[in-house]
This record gives sequence, C-alpha cells and structure tokens, in this order.
Amino acid sequence: MVLFSASVLTLLGFIYWSTAGYMSRQADETIKAEIKGLAERYETDGIGGLTAQIADRLTAQQPGDSSIYLLADRQLNPLVGNIDRWPRVREDEQGWFNFQLGGSATKRIHRARARAFVLKGNFYLLVGRDMFELEDTQKLIIRTLSWGMAITLAFALLGGVMMSRSMMRRIEMINRTSREIMSGDLTKRIPTNHSEDDFDALADNLNRMLDQIELLMDGVRRVSDNIAHDLRTPLARLRRGLESLRMSDVKDESRQDLIDNAVNEADGLLTTFNALLRIARIESEARREGFDRIELQPLLRDVGDLYGPVAEEKGLVFTLACQSSMTLFGDRDLLFQALANLLDNAIKYTPAGGNIAIGLEEGSRRVTICDTGPGVPESEWDKVFQRFYRLDHSRTTAGSGLGLSLVSAVAKLHGIELSLGSNDPGLCVTLQMPA
Repeated sequence: MVLFSASVLTLLGFIYWSTAGYMSRQADETIKAEIKGLAERYETDGIGGLTAQIADRLTAQQPGDSSIYLLADRQLNPLVGNIDRWPRVREDEQGWFNFQLGGSATKRIHRARARAFVLKGNFYLLVGRDMFELEDTQKLIIRTLSWGMAITLAFALLGGVMMSRSMMRRIEMINRTSREIMSGDLTKRIPTNHSEDDFDALADNLNRMLDQIELLMDGVRRVSDNIAHDLRTPLARLRRGLESLRMSDVKDESRQDLIDNAVNEADGLLTTFNALLRIARIESEARREGFDRIELQPLLRDVGDLYGPVAEEKGLVFTLACQSSMTLFGDRDLLFQALANLLDNAIKYTPAGGNIAIGLEEGSRRVTICDTGPGVPESEWDKVFQRFYRLDHSRTTAGSGLGLSLVSAVAKLHGIELSLGSNDPGLCVTLQMPA
C-alpha cells in the first residue's frame, strides 16, 4: 500500500506541477506581452498616448478582469491605473514584484504579480495581473488531488487487506495440509482454485512432490515386506541347520552336509543384500565416473556369446541380429549386467523349443529382447521393475525379484527408456537408447 500510494503521490504531484505551473508561466507571458505592447505605444505616441492606452484598457475591463496597470511619476505617485499605490516590496532577482491586494470588507487578501520598467522622463510603469483566479484554480487542483489521494489510499488499503486475506487464506490451506501430512496422513493434497496463479503452481509442485514421497514410502514398505518374506525362509533354514549342528549325535558326513547348506544359505543372503546395495549405488548415480563412449554391437555380441550356449543347451533357438553399429555414452559393465539379466529371465521362463531374439535397430536406436515364453500380463508391466516383485506371489520358484529392478536402475542412469510389450506369445523388452 505504501509503495502504491507513493507512486500515486508522485503522479499527482506531476499533474499539479504540469497544470498550476503552466498557468503561472502563461500569466507571466501575458504580462510580458502587455509590457511590450505598452512600450511600443510609448515609443510612438509618448506619455500622452501611453496614458490614453492605459485609460482605454481600464475602461474596457470587465468584472473579474485580472490585469493591473499603474503609471507613476518620479516620486512613485500614481497618475493613472487601477491600484492606488506603488507596491511596497522589492523586486526579486528576475525583476518581478510579488505583493498583496485586497483586505477590504468585501474582498479577501490575495496575491498579485507584476513587472515594472522606467520610461523616459522618469515615469514608472507597472504592469501585472491579479492572481486570485490562479490561486483559486490551484486550491481547487490541490483539493481535488487531495481527495483523489485520500480515495486512492482508501482503495489501496481495502485492496491490500483483501489481497493479504486471500494470500493468508491460501497459505493457511498449505499449512493446514502440511500439518495433516505431518500427523501421518500422506494422502492429503493441497487444494487449488484453478486460477493458474503462482499459488496454484506452488500447490501443483508440492502435490507432485507429495505423490513422489507417498510412492517412495509405499516402495519402502513394500520392499520391507518383501524382504521379510524372502529372507525369512532362508534364515529359518539356516537356523535349523545350525541347531542340527549343535546336536552331538550328528554323524560326520551329515555334519559336512549341514555346514555346506548353511554356507549356501548365507551366500544366498549375501547375494541378495549385495544386489540391493548395487541397485542403491546405481540409483544414486555414483557410477557415472565410469562412463565412456561404447559400441553396442560388440557389447550385444559378448552377451550373446555368453548366453547363446545356455539357451541352446535348453533347446531354445537363439537369434542375434545386430548388423548395425550404434554408440552410447555409458558404463559398459552395468549395461552388460542389465542385458544379461534380461536374457537370463528370457531363458529361464521360455520353454524348450521356444525362440529368443536380440535385435539392434540403428535408425530408431532401439535394442529389443524378445522371447516366446508365457510373457507378463499387461497389468503387471509397471510392477515387475519394483524390488522383490515377482509374478509368482507364492514365491516357490528360485529368485529374489531384484533382476529387473537392477535393469530399471541401469536404464534410468543411462537415460534409456525401458518398456515392455507383447510378442504374442511371449514378451518383448525394448530399450530406447538416448540420442
């Protein structure tokens, strides 16, 4: 409100200076013009012509006319004019007399402004204007601007209060929602009024952040539940084996088997935790220091050389179609691990007699891995990349459910768009490489 009022005050001050100042300058120019005219009359007709000219002008004056004339002798005694004495003030630096008129019972005191010059023969001529009209006009302008300023302040105060209340109401909605979220209700969201203003933009950003936080919290809970389910069984087997080892009547050959089983269970647990740590490091993008320009064709051939014999041993037809050449800036070891995980899943779930194909399309910069296995239901496509998520909800098959999570983390690190599709029958995994 203060800033707005100061701006309006500056504007009104400029308006006053423009109007009142213009009227004052116009009055001065009028006085100068009259002096010039009277001086020319004096030059041509002398003192008699000047006196007649002043008398004619005074006779022609109408009520309210503001012109002032006074012709005086060398002692400043009035000879002819419409004021009764010479002003008892000194002229200013520019040669102007500013004095007061009026003071009678019928006329208030007001200001007059005049200029004087000396005529030949030591006559003095004073020409000026009564400024009462200008003063009244200036007072009217000041009064109008004052009312305008007062109204402006009132509207500024009203608008400021309304804006402040509106802003505080929006801020209070954010605070109230934040308190509800802090109390444990992560489903709450900040309401918007669809005005597309800055508060709506802030609310939208906060709501998206809350969606991401809720998603992460759900992921943490889901991972915790899955860890409890997946690790409970091997830990129980490990404990049962160790309990058996404590029994003194266990034979030596049985004792060795129990030790081997315990070691295998411990290795499985370590493998699971190492996979979790590996995914966490990849998702934190701490592996970017290993990035370099790599060729995808040799990388796919190395993966194919490793898993091709495994697929053929299971009775699968393995096809590698990567005649094109494509480069990518990334970590070769991580990409190899991701492709290996995808091929391992394809080989694991494709029955004997099926087909597995790896393709590299240079024009579209896509790598596809397709199989003819049972596939993945479309409703599960977004879920299979979650940690510990498995289509076998009974968890009777081997595996930890971390393979595709690692693939997703590697793809995100490299800016690769990962998507699933149907091969009818089977599954196609597409890796859309970045430009």
